[in-house]
Amino acid sequence: MNVEVTPLPGIGVRKDFATRTGRRIGVVTQRDGHIELIVSKSDDPDACAASIPLTADEAGALANLLGAPQLVAQLTEEHRDLPGISTRQLPIKPSGPFDGRTLGDTAMRTRTGVSVVAVARAGQVHPSPTPDFTLTGGDLLVAVGTSEGLEAAAKILKYG
Repeated sequence: MNVEVTPLPGIGVRKDFATRTGRRIGVVTQRDGHIELIVSKSDDPDACAASIPLTADEAGALANLLGAPQLVAQLTEEHRDLPGISTRQLPIKPSGPFDGRTLGDTAMRTRTGVSVVAVARAGQVHPSPTPDFTLTGGDLLVAVGTSEGLEAAAKILKYG
């Protein structure tokens, strides 16, 4: 996928890509830090059909919604030929038992045999987190293991 970066003098930078239907979807990051999600008109890729202002937190949440499932889909495809291995997203709930605690505090691998291969947070993916990685409410853990292990891991993160 080709992402085009266009400087917008006096405004900021537009980063966008063409969908298979010809529409362009992108983000304008303004010099003052404001962020806008933009969608072009189908008949004119330079004309904006919709513009949605986003806070930094909203942009991060949207990136997590889009990024984590893509990573899980990729890992699922890679593990397709390995019977008994599954990939799943596991959320860290704000004010939950592991919000503000480390990955090691979960004892996830020891208790369930599940491996956390990445943490998606605010639009960024942190691959191969170490046991001292501090979890934050809103994080999505990308975990690999057996179906039973992943179910047990989900319960640990929910109840402690």
